[in-house]
Amino acid sequence: MHEAKTHLSRYVAELEPGETLVLCNRNEPVAEIRSIKTKRRIPRVGVAKGLFEVTEAFFEPLPEDMLKAFNGE
Repeated sequence: MHEAKTHLSRYVAELEPGETLVLCNRNEPVAEIRSIKTKRRIPRVGVAKGLFEVTEAFFEPLPEDMLKAFNGE
């Protein structure tokens, strides 16, 4: 148990999907930790390039009535 407490974050990070980590106390199994993460998706950067244009109006201040609405007025 002491070793698991000391290195738990590393053990969990190394778990593969479907694997189980068995925790023992004096060589008796007392608990299981299993991975529930699925295959990690890697974000695709730049996939929308050329599909739209951010105009200068995007950076202009919002109208006063819209600012008041955001502030709950």
